[in-house]
Amino acid sequence: MNIISLFRIIAFLEGFSYILLLFVAVPIKYTSNDSSYVKMLGMPHGLLFIAYIILALVLVFYDNWVKKNLLGVLAASVIPFGTFVVDYKLKKTLNKA
Repeated sequence: MNIISLFRIIAFLEGFSYILLLFVAVPIKYTSNDSSYVKMLGMPHGLLFIAYIILALVLVFYDNWVKKNLLGVLAASVIPFGTFVVDYKLKKTLNKA
């Protein structure tokens, strides 16, 4: 597995965990006064977030598209569904090459 494939997998998992955290765990926390879901999903999401950032920074040396769009790639990690957009655009540039 190359680093771009690993980045795409981490990007998907990070985006999915973020969506679960924002749209499932946080509403349950505030409607049911139960923070266990936030605690359960928070740690894996945090680790995936850190892995996403580190891999994006490493990819600057391997992929020209990431190098040109680094700020957008990093910003996508804090925007819901952002990592899915990054993955789509990265895949599109890989298919052209």
